[in-house]
Amino acid sequence: MGATPDAVKIGIVSISDRASSGVYEDKGLPALQAWLGKALHNPITFDARLIPDEQATISATLIALVDAGCALVLTTGGTGPAIRDVTPEATLAVAHKEMPGFGEQMRAISLHFVPTAILSRQVAVIRDQSLIINLPGQPKAIAETLEGLKDADGKQLVNGIFAAVPYCIDLIGGPYLETVDAVCKAFRPKSAVRPSRA
Repeated sequence: MGATPDAVKIGIVSISDRASSGVYEDKGLPALQAWLGKALHNPITFDARLIPDEQATISATLIALVDAGCALVLTTGGTGPAIRDVTPEATLAVAHKEMPGFGEQMRAISLHFVPTAILSRQVAVIRDQSLIINLPGQPKAIAETLEGLKDADGKQLVNGIFAAVPYCIDLIGGPYLETVDAVCKAFRPKSAVRPSRA
């Protein structure tokens, strides 16, 4: 039995005027926490925030989570074309680098399910040594974009975005994330793979 996997701190942010004001129950944070808990072998500390669709508040929250040592920050909500949807703008405002491939792949996955996927504006960015990704607002869509599409036998048809997350975090100097292959198998070049310690 090897050493335990690296501990990781992950920020999860649900962005919703109505959920943050108590009009209805937030489903984004529980969905993110449940998925990450089953997808990673790493011990995870979550820093969870439920905030309204206010651009300045979103940007400040993302900066605070990065400054608090979150290697990964996942947001849900506020990525459509509605007037109050400002999550992508708030995310880009704090970016040091933009990572457009994540948004492109999320829309490609979601288009398998709904034609309105082209209305989603999710972005991903790097700030300091943290990866920030905007995810869709619905728990089902969150899982689909993170895991990708599988056939009835569990064979991967379309890769989810999380397959690329661990190597991205390696490249920016973060902890070594070890995925549960049955949920989402991380891809790394052979030279970047460590012996499994899970």
